[in-house]
Amino acid sequence: MNFDPTTDQKRWRDLARDFAEAVIRPRAARLDKEQKLPYDVIAEMAGLGLMGLTLPEEYGGSGGDFVAYNLALEEISRADTSVGITMEAHISLGCAPIAAFGTVEQKEQFLVPCATGEKLWAFGLTEEHAGTDAGGTRTTAELADGAWVINGSKKWITNGGTDITAGVTAMCRTGTRENGKPELTAILVPQDTPGYTRGPGYEKTGWRASDQRPLYFEDCRVPEANVLGERGAGFRQFLRTLDAGRVAVGALSVGLAQACLDEALSRAREREQFGRAIAGFQAIQFKLADMAMEVELARNMVLKAAWLKDRGRPFAREASMAKVFASETAKRAADQAVQIWGGEGFMETSAVARYWRQVKINEIGEGTSEINRQIIARSLLSESAEAAKERMVAQ
Repeated sequence: MNFDPTTDQKRWRDLARDFAEAVIRPRAARLDKEQKLPYDVIAEMAGLGLMGLTLPEEYGGSGGDFVAYNLALEEISRADTSVGITMEAHISLGCAPIAAFGTVEQKEQFLVPCATGEKLWAFGLTEEHAGTDAGGTRTTAELADGAWVINGSKKWITNGGTDITAGVTAMCRTGTRENGKPELTAILVPQDTPGYTRGPGYEKTGWRASDQRPLYFEDCRVPEANVLGERGAGFRQFLRTLDAGRVAVGALSVGLAQACLDEALSRAREREQFGRAIAGFQAIQFKLADMAMEVELARNMVLKAAWLKDRGRPFAREASMAKVFASETAKRAADQAVQIWGGEGFMETSAVARYWRQVKINEIGEGTSEINRQIIARSLLSESAEAAKERMVAQ
């Protein structure tokens, strides 16, 4: 068992850390206040290869492994989760499905400009009545004269309406299966397609410098060849995409939790009460120790899940475990960081107030804590049932 990152993984981690410290962190508070996507920062990240970190080199990506990606994403998110979620949604949700399921022609047309980071790509799953319940998808696509005609809407879609967004992969209901369940198909929709429009960006509590907005499709026509993979494969693609996305949101959460710990340590050393730094009080020391333990555990869970994925081994349960534990660790870390900062931590001028606002969405996006706990429990029960069958056969 080797916990040392490879030379390449260290390179990506250190590159992301240095960039985040020098470029992102000094602007994080202003970006949050202005609520504007920092196009120049994204362009610099693209130039460094960060916006295509796991994507194939033959299509313009950097060819890094999944562990390297999560190490880098943690560092970017440690500086600002708005930039972190822009990177995560672009790679994990937008580009990874095209790289995994797309035809050569689709990759050349849609993936190349996105793998380089010149453009962003979005993933359109969530609707008013669908998200966790993907089967509730109401956006439809019907074949007519060699084209898919799409009607419906999506909600809370990251990177859907930026100035550099190239398009979205829309999950659509394309029919009904024999068992009565919907047939779901992923369809690639370029940004300039007639009938495809975007609503205004949301006013959010966190991730304020990233782009999330509703999408609308009204008799939106795209070529039949824009089906990602094959017709009816959308649900399987969605599950595989979200497994990897959950690990990445775990890394984002670890970065935010580490930022909370950084601020708490700094404040504990500097703030004085009763004639000495509050770091000398056992009550504060216990808080810091608990934060550090949970951050380390969350980081290890994320990296184990990423390591399993890199080796082509099952990782869905570990992805859900990492996502739940890391997101809840970040919430506890933000709460304790504000507590240690005291009244100053309640002021919008402090970084910890911003972290406290940002942290809640991590428990919701890419699978709520509740659905992930169900996934974990079902996996355990299924494994237990299999073991019981094997024992009976052995007897």
